[in-house]
Formats: sequence, structure tokens, C-alpha cells
Amino acid sequence: MGLNEFLFLLAGLKWTLALSAIGFLGGGVTGLIVALARTSGIPVLERVAAGYIGLFQGTPLLMQLFVVYYGLALVGLKLDAWVAVAIGFTLHASAYLGEIWRGSIEAVPRGQTEAAKALSLNYVSRMKDVILPQALRISLPATIGFLVQLIKGTSLAAIVGFTELARAGSIVSNQIFQPLLVFGVVGALYFAMCWPLSLYGAWLERRLATATR
Repeated sequence: MGLNEFLFLLAGLKWTLALSAIGFLGGGVTGLIVALARTSGIPVLERVAAGYIGLFQGTPLLMQLFVVYYGLALVGLKLDAWVAVAIGFTLHASAYLGEIWRGSIEAVPRGQTEAAKALSLNYVSRMKDVILPQALRISLPATIGFLVQLIKGTSLAAIVGFTELARAGSIVSNQIFQPLLVFGVVGALYFAMCWPLSLYGAWLERRLATATR
């Protein structure tokens, strides 16, 4: 594999990182709304949020990408592959992050909410100043773990023709007929992204466990 092929893989890596960032940030914003709806205490909102989470957790990411890209095209809304996968990953991430953060919000001791109410804090202040900072800390290991899964999941974007790292590897492999070498490099690049995050998530989990003893 020459320099040009390696640079092509790095270009694919760039799009993998961009897609992961968009999915994680977009999914984070939407996931927070889902988590707040899920813990709102309003039955209708809780049921809608639970249905949303169940829909995306109960169906494969591959099918979700198919629906966004090909399904919307069938009803006249033809999206660019980049836009379609960004929407697909954002929706997918929002459901999982919403459920992770729902669990973290509910893990904050109920006394914290009661104390905030005793201080006459309104809902926004209670969540922003009291509950969410603690919930965020609790959720960090699981959130980082999901980010690792999201990065690896971007390889599925190739199914709609989006050229990220895995698809770039496939293209290079077909050109130089050295699949073992090419996908060894692709695997090493995924490992270089995911392994430090996994270590950081495990370290955070141990630290939080020690702090709560």
C-alpha cells in the first residue's frame, strides 16, 4: 500500500470522526430532551419518549439508515448520503443517550429534588443547577462507552454509499488486492480511536465506584 492509498484511508478516517461527532452532539442535544421528557412526571410525555426509545433500540441501526436514505426518497425527499447518515446517527444516538441519561437522572438521590423544591427552585433551576450536574457525572462511563459503539457503528454508513473509513478500506483493498494489509491498517485506526476512550471510560467508572464507597 502506497502513500496515496494511505492518505485515502485518512480521508475516510476524517469522515468517520466527523460523522461520530455530529451523531454524538446532535444525539446528545436530542437525547437530553428525550431524557427530560422520560423523567418529566407527565404520563403522555413519558409514554412518547419511551416509545421513541423503544423504536430505535428495538430496530437495527442498518435498517434505520435504510429508512432515512431510501425510505424518505420513496416519498419524494431525496437526501444526500452525508445528510441521511448524519440524521440517522443523530436519531439513533438520541434514543440511547436519552435512556442512559434517564437512568442517571433517576439515580440522583430523591432528597436532592426535595431539597431543591424546599428552596423554591423552579423546574429549570432544579434540573440545571442540582440534578443534571450530578446525573452527568454518573452517566459519564456509560456515555463514553456508547460513544465507542457509535464510532464503530459508523462503518454501517457505507451501506448507503457514504465513504467513511471502512468503505475507504474496501475501495483501497479492491484496487491493490491486499485485503489483509488494508483492513489491518483500518482496524489499527479504529483501535487508535476507540481504545483510549475505553480506557478513559473504565478509569472513570473505577473512580466513581471508589468515590461512592
